Amino acid sequence: FPAAFQDLFGVSMVVPLMNLHIKSLGASHTVAGIIGSLYGILQLFSSTFVGCWSDIVGRRYSLLACILLSALGYFLLGTSTTVFLFAISRVPVGIFKHTLSISKALLSDLVSERDRPLVMGRFNAASSVGFILGPVVGGYLTELEGGFYQTSFICASIFVLNAGLVWMLPWSEGSTGNREHQQGNKGTDTCSEKANRDLHLKSATNGAMASDSLFRSSWIQVATVLKRIKGIACSDLWDIFLVRLLMSVAILLYYSNFSLALEERFGMKPLFAGYLMSYSSALGVLAGCLLGPITRLYQHNTYRILLHSSTLTCTLILLYASAPSIWMVILSSTFLAFSTTIGRTCIIDLELTIGGNEASGTLLGVGQSVTSVGRIIAPLLSGIAQEFSPCGPPSLGVGLALVAILIMNANKQKYCSHGNVKLKNQ
Repeated sequence: FPAAFQDLFGVSMVVPLMNLHIKSLGASHTVAGIIGSLYGILQLFSSTFVGCWSDIVGRRYSLLACILLSALGYFLLGTSTTVFLFAISRVPVGIFKHTLSISKALLSDLVSERDRPLVMGRFNAASSVGFILGPVVGGYLTELEGGFYQTSFICASIFVLNAGLVWMLPWSEGSTGNREHQQGNKGTDTCSEKANRDLHLKSATNGAMASDSLFRSSWIQVATVLKRIKGIACSDLWDIFLVRLLMSVAILLYYSNFSLALEERFGMKPLFAGYLMSYSSALGVLAGCLLGPITRLYQHNTYRILLHSSTLTCTLILLYASAPSIWMVILSSTFLAFSTTIGRTCIIDLELTIGGNEASGTLLGVGQSVTSVGRIIAPLLSGIAQEFSPCGPPSLGVGLALVAILIMNANKQKYCSHGNVKLKNQ
């Protein structure tokens, strides 16, 4: 959890200042937009491969590599005195900044399925606290002479510190706990066969890596990554990833023109919108801490929690789109912070439950790629919808959320059957 806090604390110090810095280097708005899109495109294509790679070589080495290469990217950012150097600094970060995804995969390896939503909720809460405090510190540092460069170097130092924390973790104990966890989750023949195939694949890969040359070992890793990605693509998880995409786009549409819509509809200044978003982030931290009691209330039925939270999210976005006063906006933002935080955690838990915990890195990587697709298409949809009305983007988000809810209802039998197996095994 300290590593999660430090990760987003460091990143959130730098990210809000990047547009100001690249413009100070003489870049046009178009060039700044292209470089900003470069990061999202690299994340889109690299997240699945890096997540799958972590399943093959192990969490420790993949996490260390991602942390140190991300630190290199932020160090280069701190030396960027030209637009070209700024663009180069975004490449290692765009490819390897999957530290939080691998950390979540590590947590899913170490905890039982019953406790996973609670642990993931606390992990997200720790990350959110870092994201709340980081911009404040970054804003203060940028007032100093050379403040952006100092902030970037501090961010790189935080990542190096995180690498030290990861190195000192008791990995032998974690591996033992993971093996016990895998042995305790053999509830069905399908899951047992999948676990055995993965174990044979891992042992074969590890044996080859120990005996063959470095080139052959690298080729085996690449072939295994592609094989696992093909397995995910041919699986029956399309509906879960589609639900994740639709809900992600719906929430992004809600926030896409938030400040502008409040100014046009209610005459509120952008400062008020900033305070309201910070307020929602703080409530998101609280929601992460409340996941334990919520999962116990629902008897650890992740599907029901996800369905109800998605329905609440859809209702609240509709309430915001039709709000007659600013107080209704504040009310919808308050409860939306809870529903979106709970929904994000539950969709990850459902992916791991149905897809199998043995390939958690691959599943989380694919899920991150799906979210990246949402970040790419949401601004386009928002711009088109905003041509008709300031309430256009959230109204479109309501429609997409309704489609996601219908998909979940259509596949209710599959989700519930997996939930029953999970409870029976425990």
